[in-house]
Amino acid sequence: MESRLNYFGNPLAAKVLKHINSAGKAVSDSALPAVIQELVKIRASQINGCGFCTDMHTKDAALAGETPQRLNLVAAWREATVFTEAERAALELTEQGTRIADATGGVTDAVWANAAKHFDEEELVALISLIAVINAYNRINVINQQPAGDYQPGQFG
Repeated sequence: MESRLNYFGNPLAAKVLKHINSAGKAVSDSALPAVIQELVKIRASQINGCGFCTDMHTKDAALAGETPQRLNLVAAWREATVFTEAERAALELTEQGTRIADATGGVTDAVWANAAKHFDEEELVALISLIAVINAYNRINVINQQPAGDYQPGQFG
């Protein structure tokens, strides 16, 4: 599979990605735990069918010490016993925030209340922002048919 165009080599794309990357950097520097950030990126990427981002974030998470068991169970987190209540709340918010078009009313009050039990306001802002950012990356890569499998941790700096 080849991408439809060289998105990463295009000058306009570089400008767009600079801004998305800046938003991503603000989130990564936030108080939201890094492990939750990776789980959110993996789950949204799975839902959106973004092989490029799924490949990237599972490899980054593994390098950061995430276990193969947990990585293998992200897609089935509801049935898995290996995730904390905070991680489960973040994953549920990620699913509803990613599937907005599929759900009347978007994110339910119950899901929001559960997330708010585990995260303070700054962390909730980071979580919402991260869900938006990873969905933007997913859409770029899926539309462009960016091939997956060759990502090397750290290749984007």
